[in-house]
Amino acid sequence: MRSIMSGNYRLSLFTLAACALLLPPLLPSAFAQSPSAPPSAAPPLSQADLATMNALLQQLQSQVQQLSSQVGTLKTQQESAQAESAALRRELDATKSQLMTFSAQPVAVAASAPASSSAAVPASAIEERIIKLEENQQLADSKIAEQSQTKVESASKYRVRLSGIVLFNSYVNRGSVNNEDVPEIATPPGLLASGGTFGASLRQSQIGIQGFGPTIAGARTSADVQFDFAGGFPDQPNGVSFGIMRLRTATIHFDWDNTSLIGGQDTLFIAPNAPTSIATLAAPPLSYSGNLWAWTPQFRVEHRFHTSDSSSVLVQGGILDSWSGDMPFWESYRHSTWGEDSGQPAYAARVAWSHALRGRNVTLGAGGYYGRQSWGYGRMIDGWAGTLDFDLPITNALEFTGQFYRGRATGGLGGGIGQSVIWTGSLIDPSTQLFGLNSLGGWAQLKYKATNKLQFNAAFGQDNPYADDLREYGSDQSTYYPTPLSKNQTYLANFLYQPRSDIVLSFEYRHLKTYTLDSNFNSANIVNFSVGYIF
Repeated sequence: MRSIMSGNYRLSLFTLAACALLLPPLLPSAFAQSPSAPPSAAPPLSQADLATMNALLQQLQSQVQQLSSQVGTLKTQQESAQAESAALRRELDATKSQLMTFSAQPVAVAASAPASSSAAVPASAIEERIIKLEENQQLADSKIAEQSQTKVESASKYRVRLSGIVLFNSYVNRGSVNNEDVPEIATPPGLLASGGTFGASLRQSQIGIQGFGPTIAGARTSADVQFDFAGGFPDQPNGVSFGIMRLRTATIHFDWDNTSLIGGQDTLFIAPNAPTSIATLAAPPLSYSGNLWAWTPQFRVEHRFHTSDSSSVLVQGGILDSWSGDMPFWESYRHSTWGEDSGQPAYAARVAWSHALRGRNVTLGAGGYYGRQSWGYGRMIDGWAGTLDFDLPITNALEFTGQFYRGRATGGLGGGIGQSVIWTGSLIDPSTQLFGLNSLGGWAQLKYKATNKLQFNAAFGQDNPYADDLREYGSDQSTYYPTPLSKNQTYLANFLYQPRSDIVLSFEYRHLKTYTLDSNFNSANIVNFSVGYIF
């Protein structure tokens, strides 16, 4: 700004000097025209001299006006610069003050720990921020190092993300269970059963691939697929350590701001909640103990209505492949299920209300399901289920979550302890009668988050097929198990510790209690230690 002003002043001085040099020769001529001057003092002025003098005076007047205008502009610019400089100084002072306050927060928190002040920042929060900054710095360093590496790209050239978990589970079982590393029900001891077992497994490790595509008709497109290694065991020595890869979910998404279209194999959306556990990822925790679940091919539509700034209503509806819980007839050929033999899909819908509370969401949902099953010879069974789910944050550290259902012929969804129907004789006999098994179940969990890295969970679940239905046909009745199961309960307690974003440790205890109809129960105790690496 100073250089601009200096240049303008030099221009003005040069103009004034030029005028001073030009005016003296003309002054005598000007004085010659004065009435008081003697007639012989100077010759009269010519018309050319007068025109020249008038032109110079007009030029001088114009330059003076320009100079005055430039001086006014410079003054305005100087005042604006001074105001901007003052604003920048105030902002700098405020930033310095904030930095000084932030650096003094740990001391202030320690000094004010006995007092209850909502404005004080916990020391743990400061420590977590520092650790997160360190992790972000390490991540940035790793990304810089990756620039020299060869990248894997998709054929479509769109962004692809690889994720998953390498999960090591070690377990100690006391009692007989249906599945050693992912137990769901307690069974009677076998002839060669020992008092307990110890084992380890990595077959619950998972791999996920997610792709992000173009925007089509205003919708963001994406797709994802999830695998694990819990699809069975190869027929070879020590085959239990070589889990076969299994498809879990695979979906395609079209997402607008408030509406989504999802197609593929996905979770059961009328029962969206699940207890927290990494000890049982091959099947959701508390399965066969009140937790409905299925990975089923489906097509659904979701739309969210915003009722206020803090509340919304989610409406979901879709058609699903009708599962009946039966085993495949062959290992290599796809045969229709009893539900698919009905000639129509299953139908499901859910409505959920959410409200923001203290930075978290309170959610209450209700859903319904209907699927028809054909068991041959015109024997049709109508399967259905009604569900309730909730997620209630009690405080910033406590959360209460759960889910309940009431249904019939829900074995394909994990209800009725996997039992869908009961029958009076051989299924290949046209005179054999079949009836849908009624059942009732649910689960609830209390979560306590001690810190962002450490949480404790306690849960209980129960599935209760109706004993009256199981008793109705007495000794002629046939079911899925050697003896009909009338109740299954699971008690669960664990803690999860995540020292870093990519490492998780867990210790879990489970108690299974499975009742046979009009008889005693079988029980089992399971202790599980898990280590997972998340990528």
